[in-house]
Amino acid sequence: MSQTYQIARLFNGERFHQDAWLTIDNGKVVALGHGQPPQQVQRLNGTLVPGFVDVQVNGGGGALFNGAPTAASIATMGQAHAQFGTTGLMPTLITDSLEVLRQGADAVAQARADKMPGVLGVHFEGPHLSVAKKGVHSAEHIRPLSEAEMAVYTRADLGVVMVTLAPENVPAEQIAELTAAGVRVCLGHSNADFATVQAALEAGACGFTHLFNAMSPFTSREPGMVGAALLDPHSWCGLIVDGHHVHDASLQLAIRAKAPEKMMLVTDAMPPVGMVGDTFTLLGREIRREGGKLTAPTGELAGSVLDMATAVRNSVRQLGVSEADAFRMASRYPAEFLGLEHPGRLRVGSAADMVLLDDDYHVVDCWIGGQSVFTK
Repeated sequence: MSQTYQIARLFNGERFHQDAWLTIDNGKVVALGHGQPPQQVQRLNGTLVPGFVDVQVNGGGGALFNGAPTAASIATMGQAHAQFGTTGLMPTLITDSLEVLRQGADAVAQARADKMPGVLGVHFEGPHLSVAKKGVHSAEHIRPLSEAEMAVYTRADLGVVMVTLAPENVPAEQIAELTAAGVRVCLGHSNADFATVQAALEAGACGFTHLFNAMSPFTSREPGMVGAALLDPHSWCGLIVDGHHVHDASLQLAIRAKAPEKMMLVTDAMPPVGMVGDTFTLLGREIRREGGKLTAPTGELAGSVLDMATAVRNSVRQLGVSEADAFRMASRYPAEFLGLEHPGRLRVGSAADMVLLDDDYHVVDCWIGGQSVFTK
């Protein structure tokens, strides 16, 4: 059954339209227009935008994917993040044992086989990282990339697969092998020098995980991973815009230095997103929430309590990013990075993944495939 909505303000992924309407049928946008719609409609007050895509989601709604690598955990995470406009997410496993990686892969495969809304694939953040830049990751499980992990990453039933690795610990030949298998290789948690990062990019790496955090910095004589990321015109960078992970001025400089269409908003979200609670356990360590910051007992940042709607709001209000660019950084650009069809746009033929926002960028309604998954 089709449904037509009339919207006070519509951003279709490219530009804004006033007093627009769109018709949804069978999960897709089948018609768009302006002015008087052709049939009875439901009026939506606010700004309708393409649904947000988050490529780094560790947890939400009290669930931690590492803690319980199950389809049920993924469902809980998806429901929690839908409150904040996320219509597509990459459940993320941080550094852990091979058994947990396999369990997480099985959970994602089950979720996708069950057509769970919004599950795009899986992000393995580690375990092939640098101990020097491990952050909150467990040194115990950091290891080289073996055939056992390669077999997990190249499964055909996982949707989009992302792997974050440190290029000083994974040879360019293995990066090329992953890329040839369709895996999106991101660089991060790394102390690599500029030349090593360049070699990884030439081997097929296409992104950088949470730019600036847990990576070799930009300096005058050694550009490091940050310098390589900003200089390379083809790769994407994930940005955590929460006011804690990176100084606003550093983010502003990065956005000016690199094409905006290569910047993606990410949350790096942990279990407290979408629920009330100040502590949780991560790999046997108690993580404490203080305001908008999560820290481990030894002081490291441990993911975030950021959500995508807040990331958009912060980008506009704290970084001075235009509304259009902030919306694209939350939807179109990460969708393009993942190689999705009709990425981050509302047009005839695209999936009806969309979010209705009020004037303060809070989510009023959220739909995945035309089905309501959250109403305020």
